[in-house]
Amino acid sequence: MSDKVKILLAEDDTNLGMLLSNYLKAKNFDVTLCVDGEIALRRFKEQLFDFIILDVMMPVKDGFTVAKEIRSVDTEIPILFLTAKSMKEDKLTGFEAGGDDYLTKPFSMEELLARINAILKRSYKEGKKETVFSVGDVQYDYLQQSIIIKADTKKLTTKENELFYLLVKQDGEVLDRNEALNHVWGDDNYFNGRSMDVYITKLRKYLSDSEKVEIINVHGKGFRLLVK
Repeated sequence: MSDKVKILLAEDDTNLGMLLSNYLKAKNFDVTLCVDGEIALRRFKEQLFDFIILDVMMPVKDGFTVAKEIRSVDTEIPILFLTAKSMKEDKLTGFEAGGDDYLTKPFSMEELLARINAILKRSYKEGKKETVFSVGDVQYDYLQQSIIIKADTKKLTTKENELFYLLVKQDGEVLDRNEALNHVWGDDNYFNGRSMDVYITKLRKYLSDSEKVEIINVHGKGFRLLVK
């Protein structure tokens, strides 16, 4: 797996959406295209992204609403709004919803790319793109979806990888059970909860060779990655 920036793009105009997606892919971005805000929010909860592009005027859920819901669980991920509106009040609404930048249609592909790169440059400086971790005697690579213990490499499935990433990013703090379910499974219902318990068991098996790292239960709250 290459170290590509993962972009979630929500645009209900099919032609423009495909045009933007193909252009960004040609610029070496990993793009997931959604045709409405509801689908975009679902994708955001299912996997990890580095950058969000939201059209403001979308069916089901508009861009501002999606941004507010994303910001309720992730205060850091960059959000760029695309809109046909240019009124000052609309731009203010976008920034109040948690947007980092605002691009008014029509725009050039070059300007879009420049805006994305400028925002990502600031994000990298603040250390938000960390993907390789050393935890005790465990080496973890999020992009490669792998855990290395005593020179033995274990490959993770997508859900195992997303769940372990959340545990690692907590840096020893408790990972709330419901937050993990919503982020990795998109819903914190009973059946997803049972599924997550199975994945936690699998991750514990992978870590069984480690002498310093284990996943512990925190009763009534969630899980914690304990480094001895």
